[in-house]
Amino acid sequence: MARFFKYKSPAELQAENLRLGIDLRFTDDLSPLFQPLTIGPRTLGNRWCVHPMEGCDGQHDGSPGELTLRRWIRFGAGGAKLIWGEACAITNESRATPRQIMLNESTQGAFARLVEACRQAHRDANGTDSDLLVGLQLTHSGRYSHPRPIIATHDPILDPRTIANKATGERITPDYPLISDDELQRLIDDYVRVAKLAVDVGFDFVDIKQCHRYLLSELLGARNRPGRYGGSYENRTRFARETIQAVRAAVPRHILIATRVNIFDGIPFHKDANDIGVPDAHQLPLVNGWGMSENDPFSVDLTEPLRWIAEMQTLGVTLVNTSMGNPYAQPHYGRPFEYPPLDGYESPEHPLVGVDRHFRATATIQQAFPNLAVVGTGYSYLQEFLPQAAAANVRDGRVSIVGVGRATLAQPDWVRQLLDHGKLDRKRVCRTFSYCTALMRTKEHPLGQFPTGCPPFDKEAYGEIWKEAQQIHSKKPI
Repeated sequence: MARFFKYKSPAELQAENLRLGIDLRFTDDLSPLFQPLTIGPRTLGNRWCVHPMEGCDGQHDGSPGELTLRRWIRFGAGGAKLIWGEACAITNESRATPRQIMLNESTQGAFARLVEACRQAHRDANGTDSDLLVGLQLTHSGRYSHPRPIIATHDPILDPRTIANKATGERITPDYPLISDDELQRLIDDYVRVAKLAVDVGFDFVDIKQCHRYLLSELLGARNRPGRYGGSYENRTRFARETIQAVRAAVPRHILIATRVNIFDGIPFHKDANDIGVPDAHQLPLVNGWGMSENDPFSVDLTEPLRWIAEMQTLGVTLVNTSMGNPYAQPHYGRPFEYPPLDGYESPEHPLVGVDRHFRATATIQQAFPNLAVVGTGYSYLQEFLPQAAAANVRDGRVSIVGVGRATLAQPDWVRQLLDHGKLDRKRVCRTFSYCTALMRTKEHPLGQFPTGCPPFDKEAYGEIWKEAQQIHSKKPI
């Protein structure tokens, strides 16, 4: 299939921008990205964020593994002043994979060493960590929990896709039990327990994760769930509201409360006969969903996300990271790509349209809340022109902080590259080949999950791992 990204300069991207009728902006003045930002009682040294990039490389007990430590050290040294730590399960039952990190009393020491190693690397490379913020994303994987799915609601589109029994391949059926209201209420204590441990080991902020159709994200859109945690907007936001309130009350005031939240769910896609992504069959009005109309699931509708963000500010949330979609069901929404993951499809739209969707929606939120620290998403697809787009968005008040995900695995020192050379090293720029996602989807490993990283540009750590994973798949390398 013909590929999209053939641009040699921002001018060529601008021309494509006009052709597609989108609103991507670029500037060669990168100075906005290196201005400090006040977030609550803290000061952030620049406008760069390492997104929560999960490595699937923890130990079975939940402690960080060698590759986890290596990745965090590389992120710490890289120069970004906001390091948004990866998804950390609050209980064993809530882990997405058997290698997802999990903070508890027995792993607490390992996490403390992880945080200190990250901060020491930052001090060694950048001189000071007084303006560095390191956080941890607290997650319950819900529908995508590894031991067994824990669903908040029955979704007629997602249920047939959700494996209830990994041994038999059986899917979720209409009689599969929902997590009860009482079970949800008990989970609040787990969030508080892990948040307090996160403070003890040295994190500056905790993220109450509400994205990608994991448990809290699914609850936000659970219009057909009965009881006090479903149906109305008030009910659908209740669990996150109670959790945020409890965590805010339990941790010191200098600890920031953050959230990475979906602002558009979308509906699942699958590949057609030509491997192009097409939407799954669905009936309108949709019975579930967040950030989209019941009758137009392909358009972003920020009515409820804007209302919820305003309310979260009153609850003490001072840092919001916007995201979209479900990586298991429609990866082109969340991560516009050049090459699809092994379990994915060819993009049904020009990836720049997906980038623009992120930028426009985030700009609407930032402009509605100009004093809120908002982290934007969708930048990695722009490759070596990522900094010019980032600077323009910060300059124009479309975002406070620029989050970089996949590209950090390929070039974790991208901020230092810009400081030292004024541009990225083109030989190490992420080309969105989806190797990292392919590794994440490969489960046939002695520990139950292959670790994920960037085989093309980090061969030292992942070259042999990629070869092992490729031997498992009969498909040709992507």
